[in-house]
Parts: sequence; structure tokens; C-alpha cells
Amino acid sequence: MINFTVGPVMSGEAVLAVGGEQVPYFRTPEFSSVMLENEKLVLKFAKAPEGSRAVFITGSGTASMEAAVINTLSPDDRALVINGGSFGERFVKLLEIHSIEHTEIKLAYGSALKEKDLEKFDGQGYTAFLVNLHETSTGVLYDIKMISEFCRRNGIFLIVDAISSFLADDFDMAQSGAGVMITGSQKALACPPGISIIVLSPKALERVGKSETESMYFDLKDALDNQLRGQTPFTPAVGILRQINVRLKNINEFGGADAEINRIHNLAEYFRKAVKDLPFKMFSESPSNAMTSLYPLAASAFDIFTVLKDEYGIWICPNGGELKDKVFRVGHIGELTKEDFDKLVTAFEDLRKRGII
Repeated sequence: MINFTVGPVMSGEAVLAVGGEQVPYFRTPEFSSVMLENEKLVLKFAKAPEGSRAVFITGSGTASMEAAVINTLSPDDRALVINGGSFGERFVKLLEIHSIEHTEIKLAYGSALKEKDLEKFDGQGYTAFLVNLHETSTGVLYDIKMISEFCRRNGIFLIVDAISSFLADDFDMAQSGAGVMITGSQKALACPPGISIIVLSPKALERVGKSETESMYFDLKDALDNQLRGQTPFTPAVGILRQINVRLKNINEFGGADAEINRIHNLAEYFRKAVKDLPFKMFSESPSNAMTSLYPLAASAFDIFTVLKDEYGIWICPNGGELKDKVFRVGHIGELTKEDFDKLVTAFEDLRKRGII
């Protein structure tokens, strides 16, 4: 199988090799060294401000979304949240569950965030802003510069879910003024799912220190204290954290975050050029490097996904809900090459010859 989904993605040989090893005991100086190195490299690649910290949660990206909400926000906050798809909706639900006053900025599927969507909220007393930088359900990449400027002029605390855009799209945490950045192991880090990562700026750390978190597992004060010695409060996904270490060191060796982002950008541009004459339309107004969302002109998107999976040994990413038959997604992250994309395009061309698309 060739995997063009957006998580889990194709892993490289070094990551796979670690996954095949026995999982070691973790309350050791050796594992602590791995965890401290992981934190150092994540902070480097996120371009986090000086004094930032990172913690590693054994749980999906949603676990870290919830941990960020309950540790850095309180009932005294008034939040703005971008809702342009299923992951924006997830932030909305978390704010509802934890009784944080909030206002949705609701966007049509595939639509970019515009200045006019924000300007009506200037000077309205909001204290927090939550955004899924890349709305993975639709493929839209939101304008972080515009969001950052809005938050700065209004003194708003910014929480960024960069789960599918970290290492795929340009993001400078310090420059953006983001208080929190979240990512996950199964996206551009190209490791198995199971670990999510929260990067906390000094401003966020101050909020965490003052929070009265009613949770044992998601108490970031406990996680931060343990990470000082390269450990976690509870048993982590040890094998995945070791795989993350290999992957981070590999990225660092081959030019760092900027080189990885450029590699993924080139793959995205290569694929988009290759399919421009096929019977598809781009669905997203402002696509991320991580993924291309396509709208078939005369076929069911889910049928295309099914035929590619069952007859060609190729996975693309289907959608659910009202987009199930309208849009499919092609990821550009993970251990993919131009030759892999050539095979996908050849399969599309064969589907056209067969009258399927």
C-alpha cells in the first residue's frame, strides 16, 4: 500500500526499525535523555520563544487540545474560536464542556479566514483565540500573520492547533505570539499515532501555574515538573517517544524544520500541477502544504477512495458527513516521493479511462 492520507502517514526506515525493537523500561537516565532531547528539538523546530517548554501527552491530538483548554483558560476568559470544519467544531465542543464563554467565527467549508471576519471583534473584550491552523477536514490553512496581528492589537491569548501543519507549513511561534502550539506524532513527524505535544510559551506557563485544573491525567503542572527530569507522570507510549527522537534527529541532520517544510511544499506543488487537467477542482481557498483537497466533477469522492484502496493498493483520505461524496484529500506528509505521486496520478488517469471519474 502507498499511504497518501494525513495520519497515520508513511514512516521512514529508521522510525520503523525502532518500532520493531523491544520497548525498554523508561524510568532510566537513558530514557530521560531521549525525552530532554525531544523537548529541545521540538522547541527549536517550533521556533518557540525563549523560556518555552514542551510536554508529551500519551493521547491523540484531541487530548492535548483539551489539556490546553483546561490548563490555560478559565471561566473568566472570553474566547473566539474559528470553526471551519470538524476540528474547529472540536474546539467549540471543548469550550462548551469546560464552560468557557466563547463566540464561534463560523466559516463555510473550504473558505479562508478574511480580515472582515475578525475586524468586527476588535475591542470587544475577548481574552483568548483558538484556531486549528490547518483545518484538516477541508484542507484550509488559515492566515497566521493576520490572526497574530489581530490578537496582538487586542491583547488576546492565542492557542494554535498545528497538529497537521507543524513541519509542513511555515510557523514561527515566537513571531506569531502564540501562547500554545499543539502537534501530534502521526502527521509530519511521520511516527505512529499515540503521542501529542504541547509547546507552552512563558505567557502560557504563567497561566498554567495559576490554573486550578480538575484533572489528574491532564494536569500540565505535573507534566511540566516531570519533564524537567525527562520523565512523564504516568507510563507514556515509550516506543513512540523513541521513534519521535529518531525522526527529530533525522530532520535536524538534514537541514531542520525549514528544509522539511520545503520538501513537503515541493511535493504538494508537484502533485497539484500533475492533476490540473484531471476532472477535479481544488476545494480549499488557501491550501496547506500538508494536503490537497479535491472535488471530483462527475464522481463520488468516497467511491474514488474505495476503488483506489481495493483495486490499486493506494490510500487517499476520505471525508465524512456532508463532504463524504464531495471531497477527498491527498496528503503530502510522511515518507513520500515524487515517484509515489506519479503512481497516484497514473491510477487517476486509469480511473478516467474506465469512466469512473
